Amino acid sequence: MPALFPTGVFSAAASPVHADLTPDHTALAAHCRTLLEEGCDGIALLGTTGEANSFSGAERRAMLEAVVQSGIPPDKLLPGTGVASFIETAELTKHALSLGVTTVVMLPPYYYKNINEDGLFAAYAAIIERVADPRLRVVLYHIPMFSSVPIPIPVIARLRESFPGVFVGLKDSSGDLANMVSLVEAFPGFAVLAGADPLMLPLLRKGGAGCITATSNLVAADLALVFRHYDDATRAEAVNAAQARIVAARNRVSQFAQIPSVKTLLAQKTGRPDWAMVRPPLLPLTQAETAALLG
Repeated sequence: MPALFPTGVFSAAASPVHADLTPDHTALAAHCRTLLEEGCDGIALLGTTGEANSFSGAERRAMLEAVVQSGIPPDKLLPGTGVASFIETAELTKHALSLGVTTVVMLPPYYYKNINEDGLFAAYAAIIERVADPRLRVVLYHIPMFSSVPIPIPVIARLRESFPGVFVGLKDSSGDLANMVSLVEAFPGFAVLAGADPLMLPLLRKGGAGCITATSNLVAADLALVFRHYDDATRAEAVNAAQARIVAARNRVSQFAQIPSVKTLLAQKTGRPDWAMVRPPLLPLTQAETAALLG
């Protein structure tokens, strides 16, 4: 049986591509292994940082297959499966389940704006009914600045009541700590995961479950230290030092476009220039931006 809900540090893994912009399966699998070795509890690949919506459905399936076939345990993976079409979301979710993955991160349907709560509930319900697999666990993805479709508390409550045991958590990338705390208070036993690295520590202290974040591609060990020792008074100095490094890293990648910045720093870390490549409509950092970031 899959875990009741995910807790810990999950990296929103970046997706390496070749110079021709095709996915680099070997580098992706190696990156996932490194993140686990550095202390991540799992990998949330094919999310925003992973440029998922710039890959086709076939590419996404092949990337997930490559990671599983490389030996990464499926129970360590939380792939993003949410796309604009609820039919394709169901298909991507069923594919993940076929590989032994049981927990997915699911965006709301994001093309139509100003949909009401009934419409949002209907979309998620249609997906779960089409997947029809008791193994499935869903982490909702609240990122209104990108999706323009927030996931409000009444919809979460209705989904949890209608599909017991399926909706186990939410990644909150709104940057609103108060919203995260309200979710913790509203839903005991529900994994509220910070989408911004610096917010994991204050959220943990309010009962949160951990994080799914971009900067974990670079500071996984520090996030793991904070997660494991945040409530240990004897490790307070180490936790505070790690938190300071996390905040500094997050600020560093936020100077310029975040995803190209993360990938540029991964290129430096790995010695692989291709890591700096991004898929359109994103663009690599300029030479001046790269020099400033790495300087």
